[in-house]
Amino acid sequence: MTFGLAEGRSATSMPPSPSPSPGDRNTLGAVDIVVLVVYFLLILAVGFWSMWRTKRSTVDGYFLAGKSMTWWPVGASLFASNIGSGHFIGLAGSGAAAGIGAIAYEWNGMLFVLLLSWLFLPIYISSGVMTMPEYLQKRFGGRRIQMVIAVLSLVIYIFTKISVDMYAGALFIQLALQWNLYLAVVMLLSITAIYTVAGGLAAVIYTDAAQTAIMLAGALTLMGFSFAEVGGWDALMSGYMNAIPSIRVPNSTCGIPRDDSFHIFRDPVSSDLPWPGVIFGMSIPSMWYWCSDQVIVQRSLSAKTLTHAKGGSLLAAYLKILPFFIIMLPGMISRILYTDDVACVDPEVCQQICGNPVGCSDTAYARLVMELLPTGLRGLMMAVMIAALMSSLTSIFNSASTIFTMDLWKTFRSRASEWELMIVGRVFVLVLVAVSVLWIPIIQASQSGQLFIYIQAISTYLQPPVSIIFITGCFWTRTNEKGAFWGLVVGLLVGCIRMILDFTYPAPLCYEEDDRPGLLKYVHYLYFSTLLSFLTLVLVVGVSLATEEPKAEQVSRLTWFTRFDPVEPKQQVFSVERSTTSLETITSQTNEMEVTGGEQETSNGKTCHHRKDSSSSSSSSVSRSRLVSALYWLCGMERRRKEGDEDPLAPPAPPQASCSLEEKPRLRHVVNVNLMICLSVAIFIIGYWA
Repeated sequence: MTFGLAEGRSATSMPPSPSPSPGDRNTLGAVDIVVLVVYFLLILAVGFWSMWRTKRSTVDGYFLAGKSMTWWPVGASLFASNIGSGHFIGLAGSGAAAGIGAIAYEWNGMLFVLLLSWLFLPIYISSGVMTMPEYLQKRFGGRRIQMVIAVLSLVIYIFTKISVDMYAGALFIQLALQWNLYLAVVMLLSITAIYTVAGGLAAVIYTDAAQTAIMLAGALTLMGFSFAEVGGWDALMSGYMNAIPSIRVPNSTCGIPRDDSFHIFRDPVSSDLPWPGVIFGMSIPSMWYWCSDQVIVQRSLSAKTLTHAKGGSLLAAYLKILPFFIIMLPGMISRILYTDDVACVDPEVCQQICGNPVGCSDTAYARLVMELLPTGLRGLMMAVMIAALMSSLTSIFNSASTIFTMDLWKTFRSRASEWELMIVGRVFVLVLVAVSVLWIPIIQASQSGQLFIYIQAISTYLQPPVSIIFITGCFWTRTNEKGAFWGLVVGLLVGCIRMILDFTYPAPLCYEEDDRPGLLKYVHYLYFSTLLSFLTLVLVVGVSLATEEPKAEQVSRLTWFTRFDPVEPKQQVFSVERSTTSLETITSQTNEMEVTGGEQETSNGKTCHHRKDSSSSSSSSVSRSRLVSALYWLCGMERRRKEGDEDPLAPPAPPQASCSLEEKPRLRHVVNVNLMICLSVAIFIIGYWA
């Protein structure tokens, strides 16, 4: 894939913009540090407040926030989880390098976050699942699809989310404080550690809501300063097309802005984002991210009702309009103001400016912050970047921990206690972070310095087969395990071959000859996404029709057409046991067995032996040090409730509250009207800039 620039334009250039040396570049002052300290205190206060008011020692309480979230924190968390520091760095960088084309990914997301709550979420709720791999296991039976999807999800988190956000946040801190890149990464990880270890999903969601407010306030402020500096909208339109660096490669189009910089739909053959690929090839990966990715779906599942989940999706969709104005356009303004730095094309010059010979467009947003904003506001923007990083990382860590613990570890350790599962989830996060750090150098050298395009390109190689599996599983009752498995495996194999070729033969620079294989040279990655989706669909349908039909229990309450099926007694018992298995339940059973002096099998199948004398156990609990008790509480892993808090013989709560699709008629009409308004706005802005 070639992210080339428009050909045939004149080689005239603007006078070189001043390039301050690192020593002269603005850094954070005392007032900025105070702003950062206030920010951290605010986030810590919100985090601890949410930790105090939530039950983190239950499965639903820790991983699904007790299914008690209302629409506004759900919507804010959806937006904050999606808009990480990689967006601020990458989306602004793509705007600086190639115009507004990449905003199509954002506005495409507006449509699919609505599709989640109106089409996919009712199926997930009726199935009573906690993770997306678990849904596939219940829908198709067996374990192999669940294992493949769980491992693939973790791989995608590393390649396109965790490492990218860490690199982007560290890049910003490096430019602001002149720190070493890897030192900045370590600092960022230490900042997020408290949320990763201590917070359940409720703490993450509430802090996300606070981070969203901070991000919007800071980004809108920088947008105002940027437009004031460049001279308004007309100056942006004309100035961008003339923002040509003074040092260019002779006899080439390097550094010249594209003729179609202000269009989303571009030439279907020679452009960087061909319009048929934008419509079809972009939609399939978006459907995976917004409709079947654990990070996003987990937030919607935490809503107290389906109506609140729909309201959260609507809020997120409206907020998705803003990145064009608060991130991408400022990135384009940065190219105008600092042309020689942001738009450099000579490898030696780029190496001197930002340490990346491929290009420096990813520094566009950070340059604006450090050059335009006065003392105090720079600290606010530093808080914005850290907020973006922390909100996305904590969301990913929580969801990755959920998948690994519930879908992988619990499969191989079916008798593992909940205490063990919580410890394993936290240890896995550390492993995940280490692997992500090792991947950062590859990101730094990839995709012509356009971080956002790197993320989307990787997505199109791995996500289409998964999207097809979820689409056919949710909306075609005839899909069976064999069809889904072979479609998934073959699709992923083909996608991985393309991804390996893409890293083996990177796209040439604008002045180099393109000698890559034809699959890379002539088949754009968005077209490849479309072809891969079609191949997977043909395999799933063909193999499913040629083999046996799925069993009744693999369809009931697991597809769109069967979501209202009555709950079978066997399924009801499983759902209740699954949702109520917790440290508190195990403790209650323990107390009961200590009284009877017997032996009892817990709900997870593990036989526990206990002494008749409960006083010694109580005594050891009391003698436990305050420090250890504090650590247990911090991790949400309290071993014991106060005696009498819960009747161990009380029947478990019925599952209807967690599986109900009922909506109040008045509220349902409100969200449906807003759905029509939101869709109209999305269609209008896409059509206007097409």
